[in-house]
Amino acid sequence: MAWDFETDPQFQQELDWIDEFVRSEVEPLRYVIESAYDTRNATRNKLIRPLQDIVRKRQLWACHLGPELGGQGYGQVKLALMNEILGRVPGIAPIVFGCQAPDSGNAEILAHYGTAAQKARYLRPLLDNEIVSCFSMTEPQGGADPKVFRTAARLEDGHWVINGEKWFSSNARYAAFLIVMAVTDPDAPPYKRMSMFIVPAETPGLEIIRNLGYSAERAPSHGYLRYNNVRVPADHMLGGRGEAFAVAQTRLGGGRIHHAMRTIGEARRALDMMCERALSRETQGERLSQKQMVQEKIADSWMELEQFRLLVLRTAWRIDKYKDYLKVRKDISAVKALMPRVLHDIAARALHIHGSLGISTEMPFAEMVLDSFHMGLADGPTEVHKITVARQLLRDYRPSNDIFPSYHVPALRAQAFERYGDLIEDVA
Repeated sequence: MAWDFETDPQFQQELDWIDEFVRSEVEPLRYVIESAYDTRNATRNKLIRPLQDIVRKRQLWACHLGPELGGQGYGQVKLALMNEILGRVPGIAPIVFGCQAPDSGNAEILAHYGTAAQKARYLRPLLDNEIVSCFSMTEPQGGADPKVFRTAARLEDGHWVINGEKWFSSNARYAAFLIVMAVTDPDAPPYKRMSMFIVPAETPGLEIIRNLGYSAERAPSHGYLRYNNVRVPADHMLGGRGEAFAVAQTRLGGGRIHHAMRTIGEARRALDMMCERALSRETQGERLSQKQMVQEKIADSWMELEQFRLLVLRTAWRIDKYKDYLKVRKDISAVKALMPRVLHDIAARALHIHGSLGISTEMPFAEMVLDSFHMGLADGPTEVHKITVARQLLRDYRPSNDIFPSYHVPALRAQAFERYGDLIEDVA
């Protein structure tokens, strides 16, 4: 039997190195780089490329990938411990370590479903961060229900012709290519209607209507896109016709758990800042740390974060054990549903303890609070994931009694007397 809560000493040394490297070399970049995804920006490349080389030499580059793709093939537990640290600097640290979204998920799709030519043209430069990519799925009227998506692709003279609109397509403005979901078989069953395509960014007819930003994002990067008779060769389909949902699950399962891993780091940063504020600020003749209501906020935050962290690590362990995201679907949905609430609660408490400074742009808490709402929408809204958890629990539940539920007191009492009646009489 194994039930361990320790990291092996050799890997802990790597985690200690990552922690110091992120703190001293990566974190300052958040104040001088507009977007770490803009691979055409000379200043960005001058600052980030050398750090990426250091990570490669340390053999910590793209650790989610197998050795055949240039990674270390780390399991999800090791990735969770790494991503906790990288999550302190979202948007930059993952790029320095070659594991940024949505590129990591898109690379998984290409690795599983791409042809040799597609891998040579798109996968290798994506893995090397010479380029970045975009996952173009959500639609303005579709929201969380892809069954009502309208973007369609029709086969014409050896090409797929794509028409429609997509919404909140992350990093579309910087992407060298997009992976797009489109309806190819409108009369098929709901989950067989759509297919997945590679669309090079320079393809005629692909239009960025506008870039949407949120919070303190310095460079709005969520594209509102229009596909106007966008033509791609027939061999630019990923997976089979009508298999978009199956292809998407290749990236969404891992993407959700990795997002949760990084959220631990972001929430821990807020908790650290909360503690520092409580220990350094005085009011009404004593430090904030001596105020019981402040102590309650800190205690609640630590307990909430540790519970969430243990669930994430347990889910990562189950993924490593089963090697099948479908078998861990309930667990992944649970961490995805908890993720926005944990970040929101801890960031909001930190904001409040910092007072007027907390709501200013000199602190990250307002951005974190808004980011928590983003987390509750991206990769499926919280409500959908809670439904998944409940349905999985109810599907697998087996009552112990066909007549009475297992907790029915009169039934339990009757069973007890039937079993122990003779002993009771003897005692009497």
